[in-house]
Amino acid sequence: MASEHEWQAARRRFIDREGGPTPAADDVDLGPLAEQFVTLGQELNIASESGVIGVLERVVQRAHALVPGADMVSVTLRENDGGFHTPVETDPLATRADHIQYETGEGPCVEATATSGSGFTLSRDLARDPRYPAFGPRVVELGVTALCATGMFPGGDPPRLGALNYHFRDAAGLDDVDRDAMLILASYAAVALQSARNLEVEQLRSAQLAEALESRDVIGQAKGILMQRRNASAEEAFDVLRRASQDLNVKLRDVATTIASRHSEL
Repeated sequence: MASEHEWQAARRRFIDREGGPTPAADDVDLGPLAEQFVTLGQELNIASESGVIGVLERVVQRAHALVPGADMVSVTLRENDGGFHTPVETDPLATRADHIQYETGEGPCVEATATSGSGFTLSRDLARDPRYPAFGPRVVELGVTALCATGMFPGGDPPRLGALNYHFRDAAGLDDVDRDAMLILASYAAVALQSARNLEVEQLRSAQLAEALESRDVIGQAKGILMQRRNASAEEAFDVLRRASQDLNVKLRDVATTIASRHSEL
């Protein structure tokens, strides 16, 4: 991970270059900031294929590298019913700290997810922060004295998808925090998270469709066998299947599968 000196040097090069001649394609110095996020974008694109958890695990790894002063990093996700949970963290203690926020309804993670603004929330002194009278003292007992969070998406209308949470045992770790880089990371994380969720939904739909088509085929086979053996109509054959399913308390598809696979014994 690039040092703070390298980050600042890259920024100065960008400012000095702005307004000047456009450099040749092979002469562009991305700098540590751009290189980190180009790499992150590639990683998240690959991780999205492994699902939501794969994306979030990659995100917390990058977040921890981005804020080396943080002792722990976690992800808060907002549930459809308005609740919260922590699916991924770098230390189980972070999950315990997050759950205190969810129980009390207080804390930077909840605030970054549920309130308007940039999506960046910070507390340097949780023990005395008047915003969190219930959460602060309890989390300090766990050894977490400071915390900051970035909402996903930053700047978007709340409630957001969730938040990236950075836990500090010593508030001095906040001194080198790069707020802009953290907000960019939260944006990347939100896009990748939504992409992974959509992919999982589509995969579920495809699986359900395949199962439905397979069920229809096997039920059709069973109906054909019954129509032939009993000289019955399609409606009568289906009624036989339905009544057998109810009487045996077995799924209609399973009854049809048994008939189709053992028709020679019937």
